[in-house]
Amino acid sequence: MKRREFLKMIAFMTGSAIVSGCDALESGDERILVVGAGIAGLAAAKTLQNWGYEVIVLEARDRAGGRIWTSRQWANSPLDMGASWIHGITKNPIAELAKEHNIQTKETDYENQWIYKQDGREFSASDYETLAEYSRLLQGTMGEAIEGYDEDVSIQTVLNEILASEEVSTADKRMILYLLNTVIEHEYAADIADLSVFSLDEGKEFGGEDVIFPDGYDQIVKVLADGLDIRLQEVVQQINYGDDGVTITTDWDVYEGDRAVITLPLGVLQSGRVQFSPALPNEKQNAIHDLGMGLLDKVYLRFPEIFWPETPDLLGYVSQNKGEWAEWLNIAHYTGDPILLGFNAAAFARTVETWSDQQIVDSAMAALRTMFGQDVPAPLAYQITRWAADPFALGSYSYQPPGTDGETMAALAAPVAGRLFFAGEATSRAYQATVHGAYLSGLRAAEELWDTD
Repeated sequence: MKRREFLKMIAFMTGSAIVSGCDALESGDERILVVGAGIAGLAAAKTLQNWGYEVIVLEARDRAGGRIWTSRQWANSPLDMGASWIHGITKNPIAELAKEHNIQTKETDYENQWIYKQDGREFSASDYETLAEYSRLLQGTMGEAIEGYDEDVSIQTVLNEILASEEVSTADKRMILYLLNTVIEHEYAADIADLSVFSLDEGKEFGGEDVIFPDGYDQIVKVLADGLDIRLQEVVQQINYGDDGVTITTDWDVYEGDRAVITLPLGVLQSGRVQFSPALPNEKQNAIHDLGMGLLDKVYLRFPEIFWPETPDLLGYVSQNKGEWAEWLNIAHYTGDPILLGFNAAAFARTVETWSDQQIVDSAMAALRTMFGQDVPAPLAYQITRWAADPFALGSYSYQPPGTDGETMAALAAPVAGRLFFAGEATSRAYQATVHGAYLSGLRAAEELWDTD
């Protein structure tokens, strides 16, 4: 093993700065600018700082974490407004961080779900079996489509073929749309008409159960942010790069560095709000344009008492129109608090974002009163996300439209001119749209930066 690689390995394993063994670490005069204090930026910054670089993190918000955001507005009831889960705890780096720092997690059992019909009746045993049959049918058909299509198409195209070949009642069609919305559209934050069927076969997963943080995902952010030089409320406007290094202009200041790690969300890159000079390579610009930025919004409702069953992890609602208040996380199941979390994704979420807070609450309450009766009390308080309107995210997380693939994400991730290194969930070919994917992309960008010394 080369001495340089040995030093890097020891630095990574011990979490300490090795200040000898290569010019950059020997002199300590190489400054790295990290754009964004989300999980990808924090992972990159922490790693590079441990390797001996001077690191400055520029963050537009007044907090670290990015799309990991724990609201502590309600006393003793932390609520995750962005990321909620560790998806698969076996060998997952986020799960390992949680374990190392004694951060409590609780498992979500997705099969422990009670589902209600459009008329408010809970599913019967035969309804649940019908739903399971359609789930198996859809899985098989999507698998056949991945194997059988020569060119990529949307999931909606495959669904249309299923519905054309099968005799499906209106009630069963609602079941199918409920499945596709809660299992796929919520997972990918995009409408089935916009999602690549080939993308269902892309990427990897960690094994084990999914878990949430009863005391907030921001505990992970605090672990990673500790000891870093993070400059908050610095909205990046322009990034100039060349042989002499990198200059980043914010709305407050100008920062100069030798190289930079860029972790801007895909939605922000697509908006053009941050200008690059010289312009990014065409291949990278094409990747930014071709990938999709999805939307998954949340509505937390706090009630004077628990009027719904505490046993299930999740509550489902097969509404007349696809995606309308289809899935609720039962916070009472985890914490005992009288709180429900309603999810909206894709097309319906974009519609809901245009409504007033009161319209959103009224719509959510109409669904809950259908499910649990008209005497359901009004909520005492609510908290609502609008990630598409958030200027520093412009969406929740990325997805693959038809015609994009892992190579598209690889192009987005590729370094530019030995000066700019890109990270974030949209750059994670293996674990797109996940916190662990973003985290691992930050480690990958740090590795790439080191390797250009």
